[in-house]
Amino acid sequence: MPATRRGSNRPSIFQVAHLAGVSHQTVSRVINHSPDVSAPTRAKVQDAINRLGYRPSNSARALASARSRTIGLIAGGVDHFGPVSSITSIESIARQHGLFMSVMMVDEASCTQADFESMCESFLQQNVDAFIFLTPTDAMFEAACKAQVSQPRVIVTSTHGAMRADEGLSLVRDSRPIAMTGIDQWGAVQEVARLLHARGHRTALYMAGPTEWRDAATRLDSWRAAAKHYRIRTVVVRSGSWRARESYALMNHLIDERGMNGSSLPSVVVTADDNQAVGAARALHEHGLRIPQDISLVGFDDIPTVDNMYPPLTTVRPRFADLGVATMRQALALTNQGAPVELPVTRHGVGLIQADLVLRSSLGHAVSRL
Repeated sequence: MPATRRGSNRPSIFQVAHLAGVSHQTVSRVINHSPDVSAPTRAKVQDAINRLGYRPSNSARALASARSRTIGLIAGGVDHFGPVSSITSIESIARQHGLFMSVMMVDEASCTQADFESMCESFLQQNVDAFIFLTPTDAMFEAACKAQVSQPRVIVTSTHGAMRADEGLSLVRDSRPIAMTGIDQWGAVQEVARLLHARGHRTALYMAGPTEWRDAATRLDSWRAAAKHYRIRTVVVRSGSWRARESYALMNHLIDERGMNGSSLPSVVVTADDNQAVGAARALHEHGLRIPQDISLVGFDDIPTVDNMYPPLTTVRPRFADLGVATMRQALALTNQGAPVELPVTRHGVGLIQADLVLRSSLGHAVSRL
């Protein structure tokens, strides 16, 4: 049981030192996990901390170490499964290292450079040790690169877009350390195309995502390269959003158009996002087209519930939690609190986390079109 406090006064580091019979500098070393304390002394100090109910002041620790132990996170795309999953993982790793996350979530569609600089200024007033920027759109990525901050930054992004990730680095105006992390979406789409080719698919409808999203650009560029390599004739349709209702409307239009002009449907529909796959599946079902007996369907992201679609959806499962871990470890490394992450794949300056192809029954062998 903690010792009873006198009045409402908060126990001090000096009281802990007095109870443990050590100097306050030794208590400080224990609190900050210094290796320069013997095990018996550490145990004695910890016992005193527990008895007094002492809690170290983060502001005092910041003054002593010249660190705030706070990471500033600016994130877009928080209405979507991937970014939220990564943020959860980032916050968990920060807590494990005794760090605080200060988070600002923004509308990725309307965020301007001025908005971004204003948020950074708010974080600078908190004396954050580093920044993490989740930048799903071209505008956010450019703003993150141009941001006038002197602290280290980790940018979470996709490799392709209006500019490649490495081209964005030329916009950085400060010499402080910078790292970029992301999901290997290029490699995942290549794997999808390889499997489709192996199952005899030579015609496809590719439903691309909104043009301002870097994920959409990366997946589309990779698909075009893979389709050319595997000789898969492709019709590309562009969606203005990731919403299922828009892909439903697009799929309906395509089916009706093909029916009117007498041309056949492709053997597979590949969508840049699982929400799009949900909308496409509804349209196919309403037109009496069976998946995969009449046409196959593939998505991307493996969001919750798609394994319970009818039929269960073949999709790509990005390792979002691993991305969060790698991002936080890069931030720690840039602030001299650990070794940098060695990732197996790097493209255009972005250290990439693997994404896995999850094969389910919505993908069959190609159906011959007479």
